[in-house]
Amino acid sequence: MTRTSITFNSAGIEIAAHLYVPTDPAGPLPALVVGHPGTGVKEQTSGTYARLMAERGFVTLAFDAAYQGESGGLPRGLEDPAQRVEDFKAAVSYLTTRQEADAGRIGLLGVCASGGYSLAATAGDHRVKAVATVSTAEPARQFRYGADGTQDPAVFQALLEAAAQARTTAARGEDPGVLTMFPDTAAEAAAIGGRHGLEGWEYYCGPRGYHERSAKYLTWDSVDRMASSDVFHAVPLIGPRPMLQILGEHAVTSWMGLEAHRRATGPAELRWIPGASHVDLYDKREYIDQAIDRLADYFAVNLDK
Repeated sequence: MTRTSITFNSAGIEIAAHLYVPTDPAGPLPALVVGHPGTGVKEQTSGTYARLMAERGFVTLAFDAAYQGESGGLPRGLEDPAQRVEDFKAAVSYLTTRQEADAGRIGLLGVCASGGYSLAATAGDHRVKAVATVSTAEPARQFRYGADGTQDPAVFQALLEAAAQARTTAARGEDPGVLTMFPDTAAEAAAIGGRHGLEGWEYYCGPRGYHERSAKYLTWDSVDRMASSDVFHAVPLIGPRPMLQILGEHAVTSWMGLEAHRRATGPAELRWIPGASHVDLYDKREYIDQAIDRLADYFAVNLDK
């Protein structure tokens, strides 16, 4: 297997990506676009899944979202749901130009936030023949309702108030600041978000999965863009194409995957990984390997490998 650094264009923004190609590919192969979690980069979880799926015989492309990682776009740290969906479609366009990839056998694989975005991208792009997600989440829902879906609505209203003030501050030529995504310590993360918050902190801020380019903040206008976003509304358009979601048994975010599943109109499967949390499926091989086994079989069938 080889990994090559490449770039492609997404609505005028240069996107940085890694292309994984199996060793000595026999003709054009089925291909996958792999998207990272909300504050991740291609060197973390999405790169792991891309590499492991390439080892199973797929051409894979793991990319950094616009405004984040090594990709272009200003301001840095912007989370724009519409652009995120466009990034997936642009990645598909890029794969159609590669001789190693079969343009008629392309699928999407999204982890966490990219799970939600990949569903919306599939809905609007008939070049995508099958979609799968791992630890499905949608940032807009998570900001509005919390990771477990029980957040007091006043929390998001306060964020919207801060976002509105930030826009006014920026209009006056002053620094609006940023929305910090993680507290300073693991103890604070656990106090705020329980096990899910602690695991996220350990992955993004501790030695478990830290990467210097992983986003530790978002711009304030990311918040009000999420207020009007609902990537799950397009899920019914995926059918009759297939949809697979892999969820951890103990993931507090699984309610989002269940909501997406209820909206499916074509073949839809939920695969639960016993004992796993949401973040466990980012980096723990005892859980990732189970996910990869199912993903490889699923895409082999649905991309006619």
